[in-house]
Amino acid sequence: MGKKVLIVDDAVFMRMKLKDILEKNGYEVADEAQNGQEAIDKYQATKPDLVTMDITMPDVDGIEALKGIKAFDGGAKVVMCSAMGQQEMVMEAIKAGAVDFIVKPFDTERVIKALDKALS
Repeated sequence: MGKKVLIVDDAVFMRMKLKDILEKNGYEVADEAQNGQEAIDKYQATKPDLVTMDITMPDVDGIEALKGIKAFDGGAKVVMCSAMGQQEMVMEAIKAGAVDFIVKPFDTERVIKALDKALS
């Protein structure tokens, strides 16, 4: 089986797009979450190899969720997903322990390269 990924994004379309990219490239989607609190809960339940984490979400945002996941598992591998122009938040996420980031709209090659690198 491929590496298990937890996809976190409040937009259903974005989760579907990422799921499609991942499954076509040998990854297995462990679960999906639509907000940060759900991401933390589902991370603890599924213990995926990797998380793709949207930065901007209602309630608990991606950076808070990242911190929550890292507090639970210091070795967690989280790749942040950001829209253009979110450099400050991306830097904050990297400081909080994210291993990489990918920018929307998703480019398949860049997504797979970032995930492969995060897992190596």
